Amino acid sequence: MTRHGGLDVLELQQVETPTPRPGEALVNVHATAVNRLDLWVREDEGHAYSAKVPLIPGYDVAGEVAELGEDGKGPAPGTRVYVHYDYSCGRCEWCLAGEESLCSEYAIMGVNHDGGYAEHVVAPVRNLFPLDERVGFEAAAAAGSVYLTAYHILFARGGLRAGESVLVMAAGSGVGTAALQLARWAGASTVATAGSDDKRKRALDAGALHAVDYTQDGWSEEVRRATGGRGIDLVVDHTGSQLFEEAVRTLAPLGRIVVCGASSGPFAQLDLVDLFARQISVIGSSDGSRRELLEVFRLVAEGVVSPVIDEILPLERAREAQELLAGRLHFGRILLSPLLS
Repeated sequence: MTRHGGLDVLELQQVETPTPRPGEALVNVHATAVNRLDLWVREDEGHAYSAKVPLIPGYDVAGEVAELGEDGKGPAPGTRVYVHYDYSCGRCEWCLAGEESLCSEYAIMGVNHDGGYAEHVVAPVRNLFPLDERVGFEAAAAAGSVYLTAYHILFARGGLRAGESVLVMAAGSGVGTAALQLARWAGASTVATAGSDDKRKRALDAGALHAVDYTQDGWSEEVRRATGGRGIDLVVDHTGSQLFEEAVRTLAPLGRIVVCGASSGPFAQLDLVDLFARQISVIGSSDGSRRELLEVFRLVAEGVVSPVIDEILPLERAREAQELLAGRLHFGRILLSPLLS
């Protein structure tokens, strides 16, 4: 990207292979996931994540270490790795507490540093997570941020307990499919929302006990009926202002709604009387910790969860990949691979 704007700003160019500095590694990219943040960065329309151009977008990278910096520190060349996208100081109170997204030096691959829509990427050695032999490059790229986000939402922020009910909004998304699998693993009953018959069927196939059409008026009442009228204990929501108010209506007394995104807009109304009368909680959630990322990849390696991949496209079809994501024409993850070029 040399400018912000529509899909046409994504241009395939030949650039010099980056050179890793001390403490860094050059990684040959095998797979990169396409994320909604990539669209926000490209459009640059007032979102919190503003990027300077020129920039190579993309994060959620899996590949093979090609070269280390001059100090020679890090996983040996040939090591299969997931490249974590968080940049932080590693020393402040927030980093030491595992809340790196709150670090004053926080930055993101594909936003503040060149990312994974490329054949090679340079990253700090501390961001490289060696992959278990049971985890392929595509699975690692597909799992990364969305399973980490879902894990942090459900357990660190949402305090999910076995036997509770979870509503997963827009269950066809990467975070949605991850939350469904992790909630089932934790012993929760799950209800999904999705905007098409096909996505609702696939959500049921993925383990949701009920799947509700959020495009229909009064869909929150259908969710409540699915819980026998009790309501939902924990809502996983990244849909933004369009569905927020009705998602809150699905909550049981003492229920929690955890917000990790705002795809349809950042501003929503909230009835404060309802908030304190039912003692519900509205909770924000961002990235999880590196310890949680290790746990995610353990679960993937052991087959407890299995990332859902909708399509893998060659690098030169990045515009098409973002268009599919923007149009919500997917279930699970869309990946790019330079190896298909």
